[in-house]
Parts: sequence; structure tokens; C-alpha cells
Amino acid sequence: MINPPAQIGASLAEIDTPALIVDLNAFERNISKMAQYVASTGVQLRAHAKTHKSSDVAKKQMAAGAVGQCVQKVGEAEALVNAGVLDVLVTNQIVGTDKLRRLATLAHKAKIGLCFDDPAQVHAASDAAVREGVNIEGYVEIDTGMLRCGVKPGAMAADLARQIAAADGLTFKGIQAYHGSAQHLPTAFERQTEIARAIGFVKDTLGALRRIGLEAQAITGAGTGTFRLEAESGVYTELQAGSYAFMDVDYAMIQDENGRDYSEFEHSLFILSTIMSVAGENWVVADAGLKSYSGEKGPPRVYNGPGLSVVSMSDEHGKIAVSHGAKRPKLGEKVLLIPGHCDPTINLHNWYVGVRNGRVEEIWDIDARGASR
Repeated sequence: MINPPAQIGASLAEIDTPALIVDLNAFERNISKMAQYVASTGVQLRAHAKTHKSSDVAKKQMAAGAVGQCVQKVGEAEALVNAGVLDVLVTNQIVGTDKLRRLATLAHKAKIGLCFDDPAQVHAASDAAVREGVNIEGYVEIDTGMLRCGVKPGAMAADLARQIAAADGLTFKGIQAYHGSAQHLPTAFERQTEIARAIGFVKDTLGALRRIGLEAQAITGAGTGTFRLEAESGVYTELQAGSYAFMDVDYAMIQDENGRDYSEFEHSLFILSTIMSVAGENWVVADAGLKSYSGEKGPPRVYNGPGLSVVSMSDEHGKIAVSHGAKRPKLGEKVLLIPGHCDPTINLHNWYVGVRNGRVEEIWDIDARGASR
């Protein structure tokens, strides 16, 4: 697509579809709420750009007080740094000479951090940093219970930290302790239990570090589903929440401490779609399908559409069932869909269309879209 789906000043009805919409009022309230919270706790926010993949959004988060950004891929780091975001932590392991060279190159103009869970990664990153004449901040990633990446907490993690601290071109900075599997556990009690375990693993590792004369300046982790738990632990120093700015159906399905729907933040991200067929007896078809939103966490939800539900998805079509007594959308009518999972949905689009009170006010580039390497 050469041009954005809308122009500044256009009405919602004039936006070409499918389009990725941000309700600016809700988005700004989300950003402000998180900023006020972290300011009250003394922890810092390092918002995760794997969600928004946009230097425009990153700058808005940092203008509100975030100390930097997290990314998962070197390409995401390149997009942010080249746009002027100068404090980036790669919350992932990076393997490959070319990738490490690219990352080290960025360290000429930005503060770059990188996670490790194997000595071979440390040696390779050290070589890349020395060749470029730069310094990279190193974090030991511990397995907090995700059973994905991360070295075992305690002595093994401390030994890897020792190797980072001794490596040329690297500085040991701290511990990456993100528990992604806990973010979407359905009850508050389940999330509290898992994060309590993660906090215990962090404390074990801090004790092991002290025994060998090392100190972690940063303990970084947390997400939108558990950020208060890490912030109030007395252990974590940084929060890596990303989805809080937008929200999605997956987060809407978890519960708060009182068993109610999670309502820490508002839905601000939508897919705008046009009803393209009304031929079905009990359904209509929208022009947004799996090329417009991710379906791995289930179908999108029709926003403010009582009695309307997306029941099947194909590449270019979303079938919306109309229950008995519900208002049936008309041909050409626009509907807003809440994506099931915001991160991969955003990666399908080139632009955010920022709408305030029914009018297009801003258009932001998704400049790290497709940055999978």
C-alpha cells in the first residue's frame, strides 16, 4: 500500500477499510495511567515495542516518562534507533554474526542492552562489540517458569553474569525476569501465584550474585497482566508492559481480584471494517479477515455490537452472526473490531490511523512492521 487509508480531518466513515484505528482519547488515558502509576512506585517503565512496532508510539511513551523501549528483534531495534529512540533493550537472545554486527553498530549512537542464557552467546556478542569498538549492556535471562528461554536461577545464572562481566565490550547490567505465561492466566490468584514464584527465583539469583561479588543494577520484566505485582515486589526495577497502550480480547478475558473483567486499561485499538455482503439470512460479512487481524487467540470482538459476533474468519472475510433481535448492519456500514491479540495484528498494517471524537487527527508509521530478523 502506497498511501495511508485516510487523510487528516477525515471522518470515521471516510476511512478506507480495513484500517488499524487508534482511539486517541483512550490511548492517551492508558499512557497517562501507566505513567502516573510507575511514578508513584519508583519503578521505571521500559515499554515493549514488540507490541506497537512504531517509533511514533515509542516517542509518545517516552515523552510520558518511559526510560526506553524493549524489542525482540534486531530489526525492531534498528527501526527505533534510526528514528531517534536511543535506549533499547533486546529482551531476547540474538544468535548469528551478522545480527550481532548490526546490533553492535547501533551501539555507536544508542544505549543497547542484550539478554543471554548461554556462554557461547556471550563470547559472540563480545567479539561483535570489540570489532565495533562499542559497549553493550548484558542481562542474564532466567527461566521464571515459562519453560522457554532463560538459564536456571541461582548459581547457574550468577556464573553466566560473571562471564558477561569479564567479557570485553560487555557490561553486566542485570537480570531479565519476564514471565509471559502468567500474563493471561484467567484469575488474579493464579497470576499472583506465578509471579510470587518468579520473584523467588529473582531473589535466589540476587543472593548468588552477591556471593560472587556482583550486583544487578536492573531487574526487568512484567507485562500488562501482572505489572502491579512486579512493581510492588520490592525486587523489580523496570516494567516491560506493552499491550497496556492498546489492549485486546485476550486481555479482556482475564479477571481482576474481585472476579470481574480486567479493566486496568481501555480498548484503544480497533480494526475498522466495512460490511461487504448482507446476502446471508442470519449473518453479514465484513471486509476484514486474517490478513487484517491475528486469529491465533480467537476471533475479534465487535465493539459496541450487541448480538453481533465474528463466527468465522478467512483471508479477506469476517463472517458476523446476527442474533435474533439484534440490529442488523447494513451494506456499506462500518464496524469496529477489537483484535484477539494486538501484537501480531499490528504487524499486518503499515499505519495507525489516530481518531479523536470521530475525526482523523494523526497517522503514525508502523516502521518496524515485518522486522522479524
